[in-house]
Amino acid sequence: MLLFGHAGVTLGAATLLAGAAKSRPTSASWFATLSRYLDIRLLLVGSLLPDIIDKPVGQYFFRDTFDNGRIFSHTLLFLVLLSAIGFYLQKRYRQVWMLALAAGTFTHLLLDEIWLTPRTLFWPLLGFTFEKVSIANWLSDIFHELFSKPAVYIPEAVGLAIMLWFSLVLVRRKKVGFFIKYGKLS
Repeated sequence: MLLFGHAGVTLGAATLLAGAAKSRPTSASWFATLSRYLDIRLLLVGSLLPDIIDKPVGQYFFRDTFDNGRIFSHTLLFLVLLSAIGFYLQKRYRQVWMLALAAGTFTHLLLDEIWLTPRTLFWPLLGFTFEKVSIANWLSDIFHELFSKPAVYIPEAVGLAIMLWFSLVLVRRKKVGFFIKYGKLS
């Protein structure tokens, strides 16, 4: 999964959860409902966070060591740590920003189907090393899969549609600057 798949599908799922309780919701009110609960910017960052951390570390900085773009931040341990810190901050200080990151990260792991690589998901319980994956042609492989694999291009198209829809809501409500500054719609 790539940028729009992770960010857009995460935003769509969170919006559905937040707006499901409203009677006769509109797309704009569903996004506004979500923004009452959390900073949408942090949810979007969380949806990309495992790749933001692991791709540079595993594919560039320590390629000889890991040779894998799914390492530490793609583990259940990372998600549990984010969530535990998030619950502590929420209980102690009524801050939910870390929970927004954790929710995005949770969705990222689901969309990556990380359970198919249990050695990564349950690291370090199943060993301290990560599986080596040939990433020599990583970029060209992703580009090829984007146009040939439904499991890649369908979530990307859906995610892009959701992100465009959200952007349209921001523009129509004249909340682009407000969203950039506060991560909310109102």
